[in-house]
Amino acid sequence: MSALRSALTGRSIARQVFVLQVVIVLLLVVAAVVALYLQVRRDSTQEARNRSVAVAQAFANAPGTREALDSPHPTKILQPRAEAARKATGVDFIVVMNTDGIRYTHPKPNRIGKKFVGTIEPALAGGTVVEEINGTIGRLVQAVVPIKDPHGKVVGLVSAGITTATVGGTADRQLPLVLFAAAGGLALATGGTALVSRRLLRQTHGLGPHEMTRMYEHHDAVLHAVREGVLIVSGEGRLLLANDEAHRLLDLPADAEGRHALDLGLAPDTAELLASGRVATDEVHLVKDRLLAVNQRPTDVQGGPPGSVATLRDSTELRALSGRAETARERLNMLYDAGVGIGTSLDVTRTAEELAELAVPRFADFATVDLFDAVLGGGQPEAVTSLRRTASSGIREDAPLYKVGRQIKFVDSSPHARSLRSGQAVLEPDLGAAPGWHAQDLERTAQVVEYGIHSLITVPLRAGSLVLGVVSFWRSEKPEPFDLDELALAEELVARAAVSIDNARRYTREHSMAVTLQRSLLPRRLPEQTALDIAYRYLPAQAGVGGDWFDVLPLSGARVALVVGDVVGHGLHAAATMGRLRTAVHNFSALDLPPDELLALLDELVGRIDQDETADGGSAPVTGATCLYAIYDPVSRRCAIARAGHPPPALVRPDGEVEFPDVPAGPPLGLGGLPFETADLVLEEGSRLVLYTDGLVEDRERDIDEGLALLRGALERAGESPEDTCRVVLESQLPARPSDDVALLVARTRALDADRIADWQVPNDPAAVGEVRASVSRRLAGWGLDELTFTTELILSELVTNAIRYGADPIHVRVLFDRTLICEVFDSSNTSPHLRYAAMTDEGGRGLFLVAQLADRWGTRYTPAGKVIWAEQPLP
Repeated sequence: MSALRSALTGRSIARQVFVLQVVIVLLLVVAAVVALYLQVRRDSTQEARNRSVAVAQAFANAPGTREALDSPHPTKILQPRAEAARKATGVDFIVVMNTDGIRYTHPKPNRIGKKFVGTIEPALAGGTVVEEINGTIGRLVQAVVPIKDPHGKVVGLVSAGITTATVGGTADRQLPLVLFAAAGGLALATGGTALVSRRLLRQTHGLGPHEMTRMYEHHDAVLHAVREGVLIVSGEGRLLLANDEAHRLLDLPADAEGRHALDLGLAPDTAELLASGRVATDEVHLVKDRLLAVNQRPTDVQGGPPGSVATLRDSTELRALSGRAETARERLNMLYDAGVGIGTSLDVTRTAEELAELAVPRFADFATVDLFDAVLGGGQPEAVTSLRRTASSGIREDAPLYKVGRQIKFVDSSPHARSLRSGQAVLEPDLGAAPGWHAQDLERTAQVVEYGIHSLITVPLRAGSLVLGVVSFWRSEKPEPFDLDELALAEELVARAAVSIDNARRYTREHSMAVTLQRSLLPRRLPEQTALDIAYRYLPAQAGVGGDWFDVLPLSGARVALVVGDVVGHGLHAAATMGRLRTAVHNFSALDLPPDELLALLDELVGRIDQDETADGGSAPVTGATCLYAIYDPVSRRCAIARAGHPPPALVRPDGEVEFPDVPAGPPLGLGGLPFETADLVLEEGSRLVLYTDGLVEDRERDIDEGLALLRGALERAGESPEDTCRVVLESQLPARPSDDVALLVARTRALDADRIADWQVPNDPAAVGEVRASVSRRLAGWGLDELTFTTELILSELVTNAIRYGADPIHVRVLFDRTLICEVFDSSNTSPHLRYAAMTDEGGRGLFLVAQLADRWGTRYTPAGKVIWAEQPLP
């Protein structure tokens, strides 16, 4: 009902009439269909009653029916007859029963001999019973009639019945025809109604009743209240309507309506225009002492009546104001353009250039911007320092003004110095008669005046209490000097630009601080190692410093760890977080952990950092931090890599083939609860491992798949050296203004020569220590390291003795001749050795102390099969 009410009240009159007529026709059709259907149903029920009575009476009076009841087996005689009669008459059952209601016949033989369901008392009295019941076969009409002997005594009963579904089939078969006829009638009625409604819609222009009422109620009020004259003229040139303003402007007589336009006493040109009905747009006509702007349009353009409508507007005062309004509009447009066109970048110099370019030639012929040097670097301006010409723009390039980049010290009497000192704009309408300005540079100021520049406005660039510099507007082409209105415009224009320049200054300061912080946190130089040839690049984003970092960490056993990480975001927080993570990786790498275990510790650390900062209400949590950690062993040429949400590494084989190894992608750092996996790669000597951050392969204009494809192509073209690889990758991958930091690390693998490796299996026998010392002495002699023989024998003696005494088989000794001499003792025990200081009376406990004194570095690392105690000695 709500939808119908909305249709009837919220639409146009034509739509309301259409909906109402359709609803009425629909209701009539539905009522007719329902009535017809009910009538058919009633007739069907009556037909069922008549048929069941007739069949029952016919069978009861049929020859042989009564005699069969007296026979010994009435069912044998009557059942076939009843079934034949049932099928012939179309009823659903014919039941013959005795006076006690016991069935002799039934369509279902299993029900013969059971009691009849229905009313039989009136039939036993000689009457006929007709009733509707719910039988076992459905809703039905059944009749019960008596079987009488020749003396009128009731000796049996016959019942015939038919279901209403059987009789109602006719009604159901007729229903589709009835509905089809109803639908046809409804369609015809709807079509006719639509034609009528369409005509009504065109006549009423789609207006609703309330809208038409308001239109007619306010028609006269609006027509006579507008400040424009309105005239409606017929196709024959007669005035049909004129509002009050038209009467006033044209001084029309009181009986003007109905008269011809040429008979109204108007000026010939005005009368001719109104009578002709031609199109006119802002056509000016002099009527007495008024200038009237006339607009006229025909009324029959879209099927309306012939004629025209004219509007009159008094433009006498408008013409006087149009010049000033145009000037004001141009100035507002310039201020709007300044709001959207100045400060498009956070660069101080570019912002100053945008101000100068906007002012020329719309406001001045030349414009210059002079800023303190400290402002250009992002610092606080100091009044005692000189200024530097930062931007200049002009209608010509040969003006004798100071050039961009020139350092300027303004004299106290100059307009620029007065603006800087007072913080107020200064207007010099006549530069030729301005001695204070001439005192700045007598030769150059004379050239400026001779060039034709005659008027100047200087406005200080103020941002709060800070004066950042001064802006100068110069005029040469226009002979009139700058006036006070233009001085106010210049102040407003510079005030808007000052905010953008100050924002750029603040950004420059913050950016410089962040860059300084980040560069102090990144590695100053690569550590010495011989396992990899390494080249790297780090490029900060244009939008600000980010959290990308890389590291090369020498490990025990001549191994080297490569790290690349990324903290999502920019600014000081990202740089500081990067420094914390880099320090943590340094500390964790000293434990000689596998990559997956190191990332797990780093993940736990980031989680604790987030919890602490959230609890203290500090800065944002470290969400989005990623890291890739790889360990390369030049002895086995194996590289173990694990990553936490970081892009996969690229591998360039010695033959130039490029692939992206399948390194399982763990979750970003800080999520917690999810494991990291390590991928083990065997790298040929001369392979290049390329590690990078996501800023290299994806940005707003391309996804990571496209970036990886471009990276593959660049690596295929690059030369074999890591430096050449870095150069080619950055030239082909890096956008002109990167939106994110880029860290790139290229490492070419080396393998430690087999003749620089010595290893021995050591039996679990203290006597084997002497054999180890002898073997080591011979190998050191072969390497030309005789100077290290004594200390090496002593170190290995202590380490092997500890392994035999406290460790477990197998025991293995390995000596590596790299940039240092490395001694390693393997055993299968996980017992952690520790350094202790023995007392003077102790007999032992000095072994590791001696090793620590003799070796440059020593430590322990654990393997899946046990542990390794190692010691490094510098080469002589």
